[in-house]
Amino acid sequence: SRPTGVAALTARSDALVAMPGGGTAGFYSDGLAGPRWETFHLTELRQILQRDYRASAVMAVAGASMGGLGALAYAARHPGLFRAAASFSGITGTRLSAQESRRYVHLVRSQGQNPSRLWGGPRRAAALWAAHHPCDLATRLRGTQLFLAARTGQPGPLDPAGTAASTIESSLAAENAALARRLRALKIPAQFGFYGPGTHSWPYWQRDLHQAWPLLQHALRTR
Repeated sequence: SRPTGVAALTARSDALVAMPGGGTAGFYSDGLAGPRWETFHLTELRQILQRDYRASAVMAVAGASMGGLGALAYAARHPGLFRAAASFSGITGTRLSAQESRRYVHLVRSQGQNPSRLWGGPRRAAALWAAHHPCDLATRLRGTQLFLAARTGQPGPLDPAGTAASTIESSLAAENAALARRLRALKIPAQFGFYGPGTHSWPYWQRDLHQAWPLLQHALRTR
């Protein structure tokens, strides 16, 4: 998260910025077994920030990639907790298709974790997957100021010469497009940063953060 330059961006703001870890494949969830990331972030960390750093109850949330899933899922699972949520190349469609679900099962396994300890199998535990799936939770995002960014996965203006296409980003672009369609169908306002070419990398998330900052800052100033 440091490559986004968030410290410099927020230096003139009175915002308190907390950037906790979320594990290699924790998916910002209280899994069926193992770490309870949602409880840590939304209960334990909040208590520390409020007790020791004078944090207020006015909050916004943002994240890149898996953190984008965390931002949107936390906002949807706890309506009213966050004034705004921003997702940069975020995972928004774990249930977009059976193939997409299998990709996430393989991703968890590739990180040395047991997928069944997270949400269970995508078919047998469909309700639990849906409970952490932004597209399924979209109605609960009404009233939250939203920013979604993604790219096509083809090398773009911020990539070095010779950069290969990013299949991860192209897959996430399809997921984000599906969420955008869902939000529009529900008439839930959102700001979209679908910029065209670009890969799944920090230079683009740096740009996303700067694009989203006015929305986040406005939400934090709202009383």
